[in-house]
Amino acid sequence: MGNHGMEDLIPIVNKLQDAFASIGLSSSLDLPQIAVVGGQSAGKSSVLENFVGRDFLPRGSGIVTRRPLILQLNQSKAEYGEFLHCRGKKFTDFDEIRKEIEAETDRITGSNKGISPIPINLRVFSPHVLNLTLIDLPGMTKVPVGDQPADIEMQIRNMVMEFVMKENCLVLAVSPANSDLANSDALKVAKEVDPSGTRTIGVITKLDLMDDGTDARNILENKHLPLRRGYIGVVNRSQRDIEGKKDIKVALAAERKFFLSHPGYRHMADKMGTPFLQKVLNQQLTNHIKDTLPALRNRLQQQLLSLEKDVADFKDVNYDDPTRKTKHMLQMVQQFGADFEKRIEGSGDEINTMELSGGAKINRIFHERFPFEVVKMEYDEKELRREISYAIKNIRGVKVGLFTPDMAFEAITKRQVSRLKEPSLKCVDMVTNELNNVVRQCGEKMQRYPRLREETEGIVTRHIANKEQKTKQQVMLLIDIQLAYMNTNHEDFIGFANAQNRSEKQFSVNREKKNLGNQVIRKGYMNMHNVSFIKGGSKDYWFILTAESISWFKDNEEKDKKYMLPLDGLRLRDVESGFMSRRHSFALFLQDQRNVYKDYKQLELSCDTSEEVDSWKASFLRAGVYPERTKDENESGEAPSGDAMGSMDPQLERQVETIRNLVDSYMKIVSKQIRDLVPKACMHLTINDTKDFILGELLAHLYSTGDQDSLMEESQEEAQRREEMLKMYHTTKEALKIIGDINLSTKAVPLPPPVDNDDLIKPFANGPTPAPSSSAPRRPGTHGAPSRLAPGGAPAAPGPRASPIPMIPSRPDMPARQAPSVPKRPAGSSAPPIPGRPAVPARPM
Repeated sequence: MGNHGMEDLIPIVNKLQDAFASIGLSSSLDLPQIAVVGGQSAGKSSVLENFVGRDFLPRGSGIVTRRPLILQLNQSKAEYGEFLHCRGKKFTDFDEIRKEIEAETDRITGSNKGISPIPINLRVFSPHVLNLTLIDLPGMTKVPVGDQPADIEMQIRNMVMEFVMKENCLVLAVSPANSDLANSDALKVAKEVDPSGTRTIGVITKLDLMDDGTDARNILENKHLPLRRGYIGVVNRSQRDIEGKKDIKVALAAERKFFLSHPGYRHMADKMGTPFLQKVLNQQLTNHIKDTLPALRNRLQQQLLSLEKDVADFKDVNYDDPTRKTKHMLQMVQQFGADFEKRIEGSGDEINTMELSGGAKINRIFHERFPFEVVKMEYDEKELRREISYAIKNIRGVKVGLFTPDMAFEAITKRQVSRLKEPSLKCVDMVTNELNNVVRQCGEKMQRYPRLREETEGIVTRHIANKEQKTKQQVMLLIDIQLAYMNTNHEDFIGFANAQNRSEKQFSVNREKKNLGNQVIRKGYMNMHNVSFIKGGSKDYWFILTAESISWFKDNEEKDKKYMLPLDGLRLRDVESGFMSRRHSFALFLQDQRNVYKDYKQLELSCDTSEEVDSWKASFLRAGVYPERTKDENESGEAPSGDAMGSMDPQLERQVETIRNLVDSYMKIVSKQIRDLVPKACMHLTINDTKDFILGELLAHLYSTGDQDSLMEESQEEAQRREEMLKMYHTTKEALKIIGDINLSTKAVPLPPPVDNDDLIKPFANGPTPAPSSSAPRRPGTHGAPSRLAPGGAPAAPGPRASPIPMIPSRPDMPARQAPSVPKRPAGSSAPPIPGRPAVPARPM
């Protein structure tokens, strides 16, 4: 039988199947198996029972096998069966196995001939079997009965093809001898999935039921519809034998006697019968595993490498050791702190390539989101001038002032500085939320210990919340400091003299653009929603934003310029995305409500992520395009009287303009300081303090929470997962060890040469082929006579009268033809004389 290491590998393969199937990884390794294929009542179940030597399969008329049965045979001293769905329960009574198969089949398919592709896994241990793995498939049928659907033929065919299509599945094609082999469904399927015939073995059943005077000798000798691996004949028990409880051992003895006594089969009796079929199948399965060893070894090694990463933390650990628990908790807390620091500082082994997180997201908050929120608080020009006018008039009272009052500047400036509190506190909130996200991400490595993770995240989150309040207090203190004293002697403050000579446009816009020039601020793709003839259509363009304009091109080659839009008068507003849209949008528009592009009042743009949108908004701020100011409570109140602004005298108008320039100059100084100090406060009071707390105090807080054993208690799901991973790890390691010990010099049965079996396809397209050898005309005196054996067991050459005219073997592209006849002797000529015997010389005297 070859190498015992190979035979030992087959049970390991079976164990791998069970281990993978039990944890939902049944398709991880495509393991070699033998699928039994045939029509209804072809004798498939009887062949399987002969392998086991026991009656254990459901029997009856019509379709009996209604679910695939994966049968794993294992040599063992004891004899019993086990089902995968009844793990741990041993069936020593094979009648109980039959009942369990019927009950499990009915549980899924019902009791009225329904079918299901869900397999039943049965392992049979016996001293009388060889190590084989077979799959008994439902017999192919054409007419539905009972609860079977109308497309029963197609369903069974798809079920069969699902197994036999695999390249490393051996096909056992079972066909009855008392029907035309040319119409065999099993051979048709085998030829379709295995045209080269390298993994198909033919089995001919019911040889004892053929008509008198006929036999299947030509088929079994592989002359009619030949297969590369040939055919093996078997004789199963009849229905009367099964009902009479005929012992399978007696049936196997009767099968042996049949082949030895039959004149057409006795010369090949040693290569017929169920025992020989068992040996051939086991040898073919062993050879098949040997052929697939490189791929199988690679798959197992890859599986082992991935498993080693998962089990590295617990494969050699005693979970009841208190010392291990203390050490492991210390290691996990240290790892938590290291991961937190890496995510904030931007270094680490695991780098997120899908979205910003941790320190990168906080950086975006500091330099894009927070400045944008500050600019959103920019004052409305008309509203500001109205407030300045009211302030000047209220300060004067009934008097007529000749000079610009300082108190109006101070009142307006303090009001504007107070509005910086909202974006500053919002910045602290955004930083805190991102820190909490980082804590949750770092805690994922503690999911094996839910109590430890819960306590760790709770302690750190509470500390962050505490620091959040202190940071907000510090930010409010920064704003209050700005309100406490107006430093009009600041070097960047323009003063009253310069304020009178500058206008809003010259100071707030043109000065910034003059400093920037026409430099490029940003480039990138955005989606424009105003370019399609179809409503709601959009298209991607390459945009270039400078200090003076925004242009877009067809692509990033910047050759096909579509349009250039000046930035003067442009404003920016948020746009709500559609119900089904996942993109983030904003729009550009003109304050005077003119068309900004073609016939559109606004230019709608969108990006894939909110981070990209925020980055573009920050770039527009640098270019002087400010967001639309939202109406607050002051604007929603009573509208000013008609003469509030229009009735100002020239002197008051000049004073309003002066204070307006002073406020603008001072607010630039304050905003610059706030944009610088708030991120620093967040970094010092919240982020750095939290890092120090995790590295220095977290472990002490964990010890003070209570019992250490409860903190290091595994969850049930994690313990079950660990056991399954360890089981899978050791099983895979054991299989690799078996493969490594195999002697690769084992002699395997060579694959037979290819055969010309094109006629195996023709019957299904052109109708039946001629009948087997039993129906072929025989010469008189040779009907039913066995072949004579020459010395040594080879068939003797027949006499001259019985020999037919030989045929010249044909080439694939030429038809067969008879051998040329021997030329006849010319008429009237006599045979040449036979030379006489030479004379024998006389013996000398």
